[in-house]
Amino acid sequence: EKHPQAFPECLDNAPMLMPVKEHALRRNLSDWFEVNGLTQNIVAEFDDSALLKVFGEAGEGFFPAPTVMRAQVESIYGVRHVGVVEGVMERFYLISPERKLKHPAVLKIIESTRFSL
Repeated sequence: EKHPQAFPECLDNAPMLMPVKEHALRRNLSDWFEVNGLTQNIVAEFDDSALLKVFGEAGEGFFPAPTVMRAQVESIYGVRHVGVVEGVMERFYLISPERKLKHPAVLKIIESTRFSL
C-alpha cells in the first residue's frame, strides 16, 4: 500500500530484503535493477532465505522468492506477489552421497521437478 505504483516501478527506492552480495541471485537482481533504471534501497541482507522471508512477513520490505514457490510463500508468510523479475533465475541442485538413487521419495522429487524447474 505504501508503494502503489505498478511493477516494477513499485520497487524503485522501496525497502528491499536481499540475499548477501556473494549470492549469485543478488548479483543477478542488482543487474536487473540497473537495467530497469531502479534505485535499490537495501535495508537488510541475508545468507538464509528462510530468515529473509520472516523479515518480509514482518513487513520490513520487498523480497525475492522463487516463482515456483509463489503459492507456498504467500500462504506460509502471509505476503503477496507483486511481479516476476524476468530473466533472473535461481538454480537448485539435488546432491546425494549415493551413486545410484534408490529412495522412492528422492526419485519422485527428481522426476516431478526435472521439467517444471
